[in-house]
Amino acid sequence: MGMLLSGRGLIASLIFFLLKFSTAVDIPLSVQQVPTIIKQSKVQVAFPFDEYFQIECEAKGNPEPTFSWSKDDKPFDLSDPRIIVSNNSGTFRIPNEGHISHFQGKYRCFASNKLGIAMSEEMEFIVPNVPKFPKEKIDPLEVEEGDPIVLPCNPPKGLPPLHIYWMNIELEHIEQDERVYMSQKGDLYFANVEEKDSRNDYCCFAAFPRLRTIVQKMPMKLTVNSLKHANDSSSSTEIGSKANSIKQRKPRLLLPSPESGSESSVTILKGDTLLLECFAEGLPTPQVDWNKMGGDLPKGRETKENYGKTLKIENVSYRDKGNYRCTANNFLGSAIHDFHVIVEEPPRWTKKPQSGVYSTGSSGILLCESEGEPEPAIKWRVNGFPIERNPFSGDVISPREISFTNVQPNHTAVYQCEASNVHGTILANANVDVVDVRPLIQTADEENYATVVGYSAFLHCEFFASPEAIVSWQKVEEAKPLEGRRYHFHENGTLQISETTEEDAGSYSCWVENAKGKTAVTANLDIRNATKLRVSPKNPRVPRSHTLELHCESKCDSHLKYSLKLSWSKDGEAFEINGTEDGRIIIDGANLTISNVTVEDQGVYSCSAHTALDSTAAMTQVAVLDVPEPPENLHLSERQNRSVRLTWEAGDDHNSNISEYIIEFEGNREEPGRWEELTRVQGEETTVMLSLAPYVRYQFRVIAVNEVGRSQPSQPSDHHETPPAAPDKNPQNIRVQASQPKEMIIKWEPLKPMEQNGPGLEYRVTWKPQGAPVEWEEETVTNHTLRVMTSAVYAPYDVQVQAINHLGSGPEPQSVILYSGEDYPDAAPVIHGVDVINSTLVKVTWSTIPMERVHGHLKGYQVNWWKTKSLLDGRTYPKEVNILRFSGQRNYGMVPSLDAFSEFHLTVLAYNSKGAGPESEPYIFHTPEGVPEKPTFLKVIKVDKDTATLSWGLPKKLNGNLTGYLLQYQIINDTYEIGELNDINITTPSKPSWRLSNLSATTKYKFYLRACTSKGCGKPITEESSTLGEGKYAGLYDDISTQGWFIGLMCAIALLTLMLLTVCFVKRNKGGKYSVKEKEDLHPDPEVQSVKDETFGEYSDSDEKPLKGSLRSLNRDMQATESADSLVDYGEGDHGLFSEDGSFIGAYAGSKEKGSVESNGSSTAPFPLRA
Repeated sequence: MGMLLSGRGLIASLIFFLLKFSTAVDIPLSVQQVPTIIKQSKVQVAFPFDEYFQIECEAKGNPEPTFSWSKDDKPFDLSDPRIIVSNNSGTFRIPNEGHISHFQGKYRCFASNKLGIAMSEEMEFIVPNVPKFPKEKIDPLEVEEGDPIVLPCNPPKGLPPLHIYWMNIELEHIEQDERVYMSQKGDLYFANVEEKDSRNDYCCFAAFPRLRTIVQKMPMKLTVNSLKHANDSSSSTEIGSKANSIKQRKPRLLLPSPESGSESSVTILKGDTLLLECFAEGLPTPQVDWNKMGGDLPKGRETKENYGKTLKIENVSYRDKGNYRCTANNFLGSAIHDFHVIVEEPPRWTKKPQSGVYSTGSSGILLCESEGEPEPAIKWRVNGFPIERNPFSGDVISPREISFTNVQPNHTAVYQCEASNVHGTILANANVDVVDVRPLIQTADEENYATVVGYSAFLHCEFFASPEAIVSWQKVEEAKPLEGRRYHFHENGTLQISETTEEDAGSYSCWVENAKGKTAVTANLDIRNATKLRVSPKNPRVPRSHTLELHCESKCDSHLKYSLKLSWSKDGEAFEINGTEDGRIIIDGANLTISNVTVEDQGVYSCSAHTALDSTAAMTQVAVLDVPEPPENLHLSERQNRSVRLTWEAGDDHNSNISEYIIEFEGNREEPGRWEELTRVQGEETTVMLSLAPYVRYQFRVIAVNEVGRSQPSQPSDHHETPPAAPDKNPQNIRVQASQPKEMIIKWEPLKPMEQNGPGLEYRVTWKPQGAPVEWEEETVTNHTLRVMTSAVYAPYDVQVQAINHLGSGPEPQSVILYSGEDYPDAAPVIHGVDVINSTLVKVTWSTIPMERVHGHLKGYQVNWWKTKSLLDGRTYPKEVNILRFSGQRNYGMVPSLDAFSEFHLTVLAYNSKGAGPESEPYIFHTPEGVPEKPTFLKVIKVDKDTATLSWGLPKKLNGNLTGYLLQYQIINDTYEIGELNDINITTPSKPSWRLSNLSATTKYKFYLRACTSKGCGKPITEESSTLGEGKYAGLYDDISTQGWFIGLMCAIALLTLMLLTVCFVKRNKGGKYSVKEKEDLHPDPEVQSVKDETFGEYSDSDEKPLKGSLRSLNRDMQATESADSLVDYGEGDHGLFSEDGSFIGAYAGSKEKGSVESNGSSTAPFPLRA
């Protein structure tokens, strides 16, 4: 293009280039560069309670920067011994050691190296003075009632903010109202004083919270004199009224002060809060109003405080400037003051100069624009010096920009732009680094990356290059640049691969090349499987009050399992890790359990999985089932005598479809308030035509039903009353109650109140003999029973019952056949015979009686029998009748459970509903012998290594003549195999025991014993026992342990031992020892013993054992409860239980339990043998 670009086009191009390049480049510290300040202090206040005060300045650069400071635009010496300088930075500390006021001022930090100098903004170090009110004598003030007055505060200067309070000496606040006001400066104004304002302790307090200080002005005394313009006879009210009338006056402004005139100017910074105050004296107390001249007060940001005396506008903007007027008025006049509000602003950046990296020969531009009120002045500096001292040929410098072309290495510098007005100064550093280097890749070589299938992968290749460089990526094994829509190359060198697949795994090379050379690094990419979740059950429906259990099943790549974390949320709100404090909601990793589910628990539950590389979520919709809400808005229409239409609106079904509606009614005149079911309709219906009964004042309600249950009933409908009518039905279930002969007590089910159809319900009863050509007999009753006398016993009658009321009769009644009352049968059956089936069962046959002799409905026959005599011993028995009934018309019966070998008497009789008839003649029969019951007991009373003696008892019932016993036995050692069964026939019935021999030693046997008669043997009784091993006295204890004298002796020894123990404890508690060391110790000389007790007290030598320690051995010996003479006889027992003088020496028995002999028989118990 041959034409020259315009100046504006050139500037725009330069701006775009500089911004684009500066945002893309961050110079590594390995490359030479000018200093950059990275940390600096702002305002620092030297609070008296701090240990030290730190003023910070840190910078980076290559070469490493050095630091210097200025204070109040003069060089500041960092070598001052009163400060502490930090290494490798410009930061220094000022210890709080009493000389800090010397350091108050405005500081600026300079960081420099051979390439340039960076400078900080000004930092102010403030050393506040301790504020104090001056010591002064304040003259008392005296005014007349109704006059105005101002109590000055004049607070001392100090570190803001300042809070002022007026209080009395008791630290009670002075009450402020429309008449009394404290200004922003702290003075207390009275529009007109009253007598109650008199006090001698008006105190002004100034609080400086940042200094943690409150100071107090000396108390002021104010005396208000009351006016006395009325005579003494006037009342106080009249006096006050007259006095006030003298002092009444129109308003006069005290704030702003009268010296300022009727208008004043107020300057406020943008964003601050504007406070305008206006206070007038006068009587009556003036009211203050505010308005903005030529506009409205800003809505939402303005408030009137202190009874309207203060106008407050927050967050002031330029549109709030203008004139504001306050007007103070009472009925005597008004006073005004206009405030001219000026809104100004400190400087702020609109375009801040940006640092940039340039290559030799390139062009650049620095922009510096700011706004403020007044308009800020802009000054440029280079390396901290005015730019006029460092001009570069070809550079274009203006207040708002610096442009340069054909940049050379000596352009490298730090440019400063400073914008200032009366409200402050702002400073910005812009680095200009002219660099020409081969690309430097800052990302490490062979960096490993991983992502999940379907996600994006980011492979980094951060670099620095000047001049500009070109970046290209390629897969190592393919050796050609990557192309395609899935690959995106970011300006910082990062490669983004979208929608990754497993084929994307591998090694990639990043190449960066510029005019100075090229560099490369390799990146490795691994592809992981995506995390998958499934929540079960899917969309569950849980009844209210039940328990909801959700499980989150996760499937995760093995490399990501270490970082897998599961969490639960409901409707987007996360649950606490452990659920709720009350334990209703419990979260255990993949499981979520909610007990006692409520309707509020329904919603969308989400299980989220987070790993180091991906995240996913699975959701399930939980529906909480509950009974429906009651139907609403019941409405009656189409009203008829016998019907009405009921319509309603369905309530909330709570996630379970309504299956049906139950319509209930109330209208029972006898039971008002009782609701009964009328009908049911399908859940899709919300209207039904109801069939009604006459003479009922109906009210309806509806209940909704779903799978959970029934809703509460709806609100009742309006009433609907049907007119009366004749009965629609007659009584049902007509029957005869049990009655006397030739009598019928007729009963029926009465009509229900809803079936009566009208008032005056009665029942018309008619009857006649069945089939007889006679007139019906008739009787009308109001209850539901009637007694009728008949001419015959148990004769059939046709009976009818019809309902009638005042409006007519019910339908024609149907006849039922009823029988008159029964009488007892008057004939007895004849027994044909008794056939003996076995020893306990017989069959009886008899002849039936004629039906005319039954006198009623035959229900059956009854057999009575009783035992009269035992055929075994001839014993007779008193008569105890047993009864067995056989229903229906039959002539035989089986009589069970008889005693064998006995004589019985038996009779038969007929019975009907009235009762039983006469008995037949007794029939005598005998039962034959049977097998006996099992013996009452079986015991093994003695065992040895190869013998066992058994004893038994007779059966309770012999059931015949006993002929003997059958004894059987077999080996049953603790295995699943059992030995051969051996039989022994005992033919002596009177023998109660038997000794078995030739048994195996140390073997367990099972014994069976049966009693026998001529009919056979009965059921067996069993017992188990073991034979003994080798031993001289193996069977000895069996003979002894079963003897009564031996048991008694053991009991006596146990009792005697217990008595001796009691005596020992009594003596020990009295202070002595009871030992059994030697015989003479048991009978000591009383005098010697007394000396011992007094000298040694509780001493016991090593040979003695106190009773407490002997208790264990005593108890062990007590188990072997042997007597001296019994064990001496056998030579094995410890016969030394007592010494010859009768003292107990069991404490030295020293015996050991060698073993014990056990028996599994029911008659033996373990007995320890001691050697």
